[in-house]
Amino acid sequence: MKILILLTVTCCSSLLFAQEKEGILGDFNGDGKKEYAYVKVNDCNDDCYGKCESIIYFSDKSIKSFTISPANNGTLYNVKDLNNDGKDDIGFYPNWCTSCWHPLYVYTFKNNNWKPLVSPISTHCSQWEDEKFPIKKDPKKKGYVIITTSVWKDDDIKVISKSVKIN
Repeated sequence: MKILILLTVTCCSSLLFAQEKEGILGDFNGDGKKEYAYVKVNDCNDDCYGKCESIIYFSDKSIKSFTISPANNGTLYNVKDLNNDGKDDIGFYPNWCTSCWHPLYVYTFKNNNWKPLVSPISTHCSQWEDEKFPIKKDPKKKGYVIITTSVWKDDDIKVISKSVKIN
């Protein structure tokens, strides 16, 4: 009986730890070790009433958390090292209760703080359905990325790409 209880407690503890750390894996501070980034929502109900902040935390507590608002949770992306500084950068696509237009936020860890790598990238959900990811390194220009964004033009949603200098 003791073994069954111990096994149950161990499994449940592992499951809770995994749920807390669900997110993305990467080397976000450039120390050569992988850490998890994960999101927790603060004060937001299903109808998007409240502060509606999404806070991004890290398994390495020396990496500062940061807040994106308004956002009722969202999806984290490890967009790799876009600025060649030896650290993985983070993309965050927020959930919201209205509209299909959402920005992709892209951040880099610099001087022990999270800073936008580029301005928020306007996207429409159709862009994501067509699997046109909003950012990647520009293979032709160092210090630039290719931004793929959704725009409203000629009474339709168009997806365009352009090379943009990193902040």
